[in-house]
Amino acid sequence: MPHAPPLSALLRRYTAGAALACEPVEEGLLNRGYRLHTTRGRYFLKHHFDPDTADPASIARQHRATERLADLGVPVAPPLPGHDGRTVAVVGGHAYALHPWIDGRHRHGAQLTPGQCGRLGALLGVVHAGLEHVMPSGGAEPVLPAHERERTTPADTFALIDDLLARVRRHRPADSFDDLARHRLLERRTLLERHADRRPPHSGPVGWVHGDFHPFNLLYRGDAPAAIVDWDRLGVQPRAEEAVRAAAIFFVRPDGALDLPRTRAYARAYRRAADATPSELAAAVHRVWWERLNDFWMLRWHYARGDTRADSQFPASSALAVWWTREYDAVCGAFTD
Repeated sequence: MPHAPPLSALLRRYTAGAALACEPVEEGLLNRGYRLHTTRGRYFLKHHFDPDTADPASIARQHRATERLADLGVPVAPPLPGHDGRTVAVVGGHAYALHPWIDGRHRHGAQLTPGQCGRLGALLGVVHAGLEHVMPSGGAEPVLPAHERERTTPADTFALIDDLLARVRRHRPADSFDDLARHRLLERRTLLERHADRRPPHSGPVGWVHGDFHPFNLLYRGDAPAAIVDWDRLGVQPRAEEAVRAAAIFFVRPDGALDLPRTRAYARAYRRAADATPSELAAAVHRVWWERLNDFWMLRWHYARGDTRADSQFPASSALAVWWTREYDAVCGAFTD
C-alpha cells in the first residue's frame, strides 16, 4: 500500500484495538484517508498531508468546531480522542486523526429531489449559523478567494492565460484535453475582455464557513445527510459566497448549465436557515461568477503540477463559466427569488 500510515504507533495512542485491515480511500484531493478495520470496529484514519492544512493547531481547531456542532445536532463525524485527550496524533512529523467510520454515499445534485435540495440548502445555512455560535467572533483573518489573493488585476489573469496557452502548445503528445483547454482559454480571454468593467468590489461580510462544501464532502445515508466531512478549509470567509460556490458544484450539469429549479429550492432554504438576504446572495453570485471567470486551478494542476486528478471535472466546470455569463440574470434570479 503506497504511503502506508504507521498503524502500530498510531493505534497505541487510542482505545481502538489492533489493526486488521487498512485500505486507502480514493476520494480527496488534498489529504489521504484510509478505511481502517480493527479488533474494536471500523474507523476513518485521516493523514493531514497537504502543507497548507497540516498545522496541528489548525486541525485541533477544526476538531473542536465539529465537536461543538455535533452538540447542536449538525451531522458531523468528530474525531476520537487519544489516551492523552488529544485528537491530533503527530507521528514521524505527520499529523493524523482517527474518526468513526460513517456508512454512506455521496450524492450529486441531480440525484436529489427538490425537497432534498431544500434540505441541503438548509443544512448549509444551519452550519453557518452554528459556526457563528460556536466559533470565536474575532482573531481570525478572512481568507480571500484565490482571484483576489493572487491575481489582483485583469493583466495578471491575461498573463496567466498566456502562460497556460504556452504550456498547452508545448505538451506532447497533444491530446483531446489540450484541445479543450486551448478552446476554453481563448474563450475565457474574450469573455474577460468583454466584461472587464464588471469586476466586483472586494468580498462582503464574512463569517466562519466550512470552506469546501461539495458532494464529496457530504455523506448520505438513505435520503438524509449522515455527515459533513473534511473541515480542512474551515475559516473566515464570505458566507453567502460559500453557498453560491457549493450550488455551482452540486447543481452543474455535464454540459455546464446550472440546474436552476434545484438551485432555487436550495437557495430559498439556505436564506431562511442562515438569515441571509436576497441582496447578499445577489452580491455573492456576482463575485463568484467573476471568480469563475478568473479561475484556472484545474489547468494549473494539469500543466504546471502534472496532477490530473481534477481533469474529469474540467469539461463541465469550464463550460459553466461561459453558460453563467450568458444566463447571468437567470442565475441571479434562482438565488434571490
